[in-house]
Parts: sequence; structure tokens; C-alpha cells
Amino acid sequence: MPIAGQGMLLTSMDVDAHDEAEFNRWYDREHLEERVAIDGFLEARRYVAHDGKPKYLSLYSTATFDVLDSPAYRKALANQTDWSKANIARFKNMIRGVARITISRGVGRGATLGIIRLRPPANGADKLRAALREQLDPSTQDGIISMHLLENDPDLSKPLTSDAAKADPGAGDWFVLIDATDLNVVPAASARITDNAAFKPLVVTHGVYRLLWDIAKSDLPHG
Repeated sequence: MPIAGQGMLLTSMDVDAHDEAEFNRWYDREHLEERVAIDGFLEARRYVAHDGKPKYLSLYSTATFDVLDSPAYRKALANQTDWSKANIARFKNMIRGVARITISRGVGRGATLGIIRLRPPANGADKLRAALREQLDPSTQDGIISMHLLENDPDLSKPLTSDAAKADPGAGDWFVLIDATDLNVVPAASARITDNAAFKPLVVTHGVYRLLWDIAKSDLPHG
């Protein structure tokens, strides 16, 4: 599997322009490293939108899906640093998906990410997953390194902001991830889903993101 592990936390948000420098400093100097240090977390990646909303996107891979509801992760959520609390309070338009990785094909990770958000029909998950598996084949598309399907857990996928208590029809949405080497190859790969008559009615949003940086558990300082 090109994505390490079986679980993934996806977070995406906007932040006001006057808070961006501090927000990026926090993400780069504390937050990603802090999350990857949690037992069961394997790696994290940060992105910025080339063409998409919200502007910022992060992906955190976990060894198993259960890590995302583990005592270690719940403890981290309950004991945010003051710097974290200040920055989380500035999040706007937050998306937080706690997902199972159900399809992952290809090898490696790209510098560019295509992302498609889908809303599966009631009682149609198995059929949709099988249909997507046919499309998520990077070997047939130049510049596409790997392709993945994330299926959100609707009970766990809640934002960390004050919106968490609101009913969210998108809490059980799915995300297709397209890892690519070049921004220019992503639209054609995405179009196989977004312009496909079978999938088009289910598409909520789609975008293209550029990798800022990544960190793996093995990168963390020891001692």
C-alpha cells in the first residue's frame, strides 16, 4: 500500500490572512510533529491549495483505523497546547475526516494532490466502492503515482471548532486522493470521476493541492 497504514485523519481549513504567518509557524514548528509522535500515527503531510477550498489541507496516516479513536489520540485532543488552542480557534470552514483507507493503488507519494469529495448514496457503498476501484488505477495515467479512497466514519468525523455539535450531512463523505508528479496531469485524472455520469451526481467538491512538506515517525528526534 502506498499510503502507510489503514487509517487517515484529513483536516482542511481556511484562516484569515493576518493570522496566516502564525498559523503556518505553528503547523510547521509544533503541530505536525506533535501529532506524528502519538502512538499509532505514522506520517503527516501538509498542502496548500493550487485550485481548491479550503486553502490548507493536512493528511495524517495511522497504523490502524482504531488509532483515530484510541486513548492516546483522545488524550492528545483533550490536552492541546496553548499555541494549538489559539490557532484552532482561528480555523474557518473546517473539514475533519476520520477515515478508513479502503483502496490504495500505486507506489509512493507525489508533490501534487488531487482530491475529490463524494457523498455516497444510502445503501450504495459496496457498489460505489467497486466502481471506484476500476477508476483508481494509476498505471494507466502518466504522472499519476498512486490513487486512494478514504471513507469517513460519520460518528468520529467532527470539526474541532464550535461547529462540532451541528448536524453535518457530509460527516460520512468519501475522499478520492490522486498523488501526482505534476499539477497539469491532475485535472484529466480527476475528470475520470468528476465528469463520469455514474459519479458526477455524487461529487461535492474537488481541487488540486501542492505539497508543502511531510514528516514520518522515523524523522522524529530520539531520546
